[in-house]
Amino acid sequence: MPHDDGDPLRDASRGERLQKVLAAAGIESRRRCEELVAEGMVSVNGRVVQSLPAWVDPAEDEITVDGRRLPKAERKVYVMLNKPRRCVTTCDDPSGRRTVVDLVDHPLVRRLFPVGRLDFETAGLLLLTNDGDFANSLAHPRYGVDKTYRAKVRGEVSHEDVERLAKGVYLADRKKGHTSGARRAGAIEIAILRRDREKTTLEITLKEGRNRQIRRMLAFLGHPVVRLERTRMGPVKMKGLRRGEWRELTRDELIALRRATARGSSKPAAGARKKKKSP
Repeated sequence: MPHDDGDPLRDASRGERLQKVLAAAGIESRRRCEELVAEGMVSVNGRVVQSLPAWVDPAEDEITVDGRRLPKAERKVYVMLNKPRRCVTTCDDPSGRRTVVDLVDHPLVRRLFPVGRLDFETAGLLLLTNDGDFANSLAHPRYGVDKTYRAKVRGEVSHEDVERLAKGVYLADRKKGHTSGARRAGAIEIAILRRDREKTTLEITLKEGRNRQIRRMLAFLGHPVVRLERTRMGPVKMKGLRRGEWRELTRDELIALRRATARGSSKPAAGARKKKKSP
C-alpha cells in the first residue's frame, strides 16, 4: 500500500482507486481511464490529478472528467451491530425468523448486507455494509482478518485440551447431509479466562472460520458450547453497544480495517507454491 505523503489522494484508506470509480461510472474502460488521468483530463475536488495511484470517495468527492461532473454514488455505509442470539445472519429468511437486517434501520441507505456470518445462537460483533468490495476483503481468509470469540463451555478445559485446539483438530466438512474428507481446523490463539469443574470460559482467535467451527472443535473434545459471542474483528472491538443495538463505524475503525485487509492482500495466498530460483 502506498505511503501517505501528505497528499490525501495517496491515502488508500479513503476508498476506491480513481480509475475503478471512473470505469464503474461508464466513462471508459479502466485502461482508458488511466490514460485520461495521464492526459490531465480528471480532477478531484477542483484539483487536476497528476498521477496514479489515487484513491477517492465517490460519495463525497467531486470528480470531473473533461469538465463534466460524475454523479455522486450512493453513500457507502459501514455499521457495527451487537447481534443477539436467535437471530439469522441473512437479508431475508423464508421461515420468517428475525434477521440482522431487520435490526438495522439506517436512514440514508435502503439496503445493507452482513459481512460474513454468525450462526443463529451466536451473539456479538457483526458488520453490515453496502460496499461489496469491502465486505469481500473482510470475509475472505486470504486477507487474514482475525476474529476473536468468547466461549463458555461445559466442563473443566485442561491445558492439554488447549494445546490440542491450538494445534488444530480434524473436522469433516458437512455437505448435503453427509460428511467429506476431514481437514485440520485450528485456532491462532486460545486462552482460559475462567475455569471450574462445571464450566470454562475461553477466548479464541481464528483466522479462517469454517461453519460452526468453534462449536464443533469444542464438542469434539467433550466440551459443548453453552454461550458464544464474537468480540473482535481484526483491529475493531465490540464496544458501546447493548445487544441488538448498532452504530456506524468511526473513521478510525474504518481506516484500521482497510489497512488490515491491505496488509493481508500483499501476502501470498495460503498454499501458494514459491517459485524456484533459476540455477
